[in-house]
Amino acid sequence: MVRNTLTGPRCLLFLLLLLLGIHVTGCPAPVRVPPGTVPVTEVPPSEGKRPDAPEDPRTLAAMNLTEQGRMLLERGRVDDAISLFERAANISPANGYNCYYLAEAWILKGDPYQAREWNRLAEIYLRENIAWMEKVLAQKKRIKKGGNGLSP
Repeated sequence: MVRNTLTGPRCLLFLLLLLLGIHVTGCPAPVRVPPGTVPVTEVPPSEGKRPDAPEDPRTLAAMNLTEQGRMLLERGRVDDAISLFERAANISPANGYNCYYLAEAWILKGDPYQAREWNRLAEIYLRENIAWMEKVLAQKKRIKKGGNGLSP
């Protein structure tokens, strides 16, 4: 008859010693660095990077989708452009440029309600950009008139 040696109190003692050994050998003591011993240095700005380029990868992805949508809009592929603009809006809802182009797309589709709503959002998000605000306000006038077409 074979006797199992890892049962009962012996098994419990073995497991406790094993866990204690793992704990003692596997956890190094934390290193404490006294304040002021590590020099504080500023990270230099990356060279060759546009100063107005977005830092957040999501914002960058949304801007790329907006640009692709704009190109589709110029080619008359309004439905495809709207699809890309909506994807960009889901990624970065505060992208005012995307809102502007979505309003343009809805103008071309003949939906003044959608165009007015996206224009309103573009006005909110681009209010500090004077050049774009001129475009947004011109777009707003075209929507009120019921005009069609992309602005220059």
